[in-house]
Amino acid sequence: MGRCRVYSAELHQSICLPYLLSLLSRLNDDALEPQVIYNSFMQVVVNNLLTEYNLSGSGKTVVLLHGWGDSMTGLDNLRLKLAKSFQVISLDLPGFGKSQTPSTSWGLDDYAKFVDDFLTKLELNADTIIGHSNGGAIAIRGLGRGILKSHRLVLLAASGIRGETNFKISLIRLATKSGKFIVSPLPTSIKKRLRQKVYKATGSDMLVAEKLQESFKKIIIDDVRADATNIKIPSLILYGREDVATPPKFGKIFHDLINNSKLEIIDSAGHFIQHDQPEIVFSLISDFIK
Repeated sequence: MGRCRVYSAELHQSICLPYLLSLLSRLNDDALEPQVIYNSFMQVVVNNLLTEYNLSGSGKTVVLLHGWGDSMTGLDNLRLKLAKSFQVISLDLPGFGKSQTPSTSWGLDDYAKFVDDFLTKLELNADTIIGHSNGGAIAIRGLGRGILKSHRLVLLAASGIRGETNFKISLIRLATKSGKFIVSPLPTSIKKRLRQKVYKATGSDMLVAEKLQESFKKIIIDDVRADATNIKIPSLILYGREDVATPPKFGKIFHDLINNSKLEIIDSAGHFIQHDQPEIVFSLISDFIK
């Protein structure tokens, strides 16, 4: 199904004709399986920022938060699987993907507040929040300080632990920051491929979006361990055993800090565990939500 957009803030609840027709068809036959809308991309204005998002499936509401330098498409494989059993809402956080960039530098609190305002605008209540990398740090900050509300939390290679990285990681960060100067003379198509390789190798919150460097400076020194101690909801913590951006010890730290949490270290997986071991990640999350 093709893309559909809503450009007016007042019309965001209208969604789009294909989605509306699918809802009407289900009213006529309760026995039908839920119809998943795989490409229901829309836009809504939240706090004066045009925001791209996707709404798929039906059932308990699952919110997906992507990492730094990424977009909601980085969690698409997980979204498509979850949307067969749940209502999944994903969005391009401000400054990423096709969403507008804030006019000022933002920190984790700002992003958490935006997610809450976004869900309020769409009149959605989160049953489960899933955050990858920096998206996990946003979730921890939001839930730990009461900015966000959810019945469950899933952390995928969550960042937010500062001062624990080794010298190798520091070198990777430096290479990522300076990489744009190295590839700047190259054609756009080649730069994009190189960017993706560096992105995959270093982890989503290691890649500095040029237009958000001041925000990055705020976030990279903001530790969420104190917030994690305030989280009391059931939490599933997943890390890749081969992750060098957010190593497995981060998962063990969060596991110790978050009551009622379960930790799984996944073999043969790096920072992007949802891509490296998609079936395992989906199975663990699906069983946890159910």
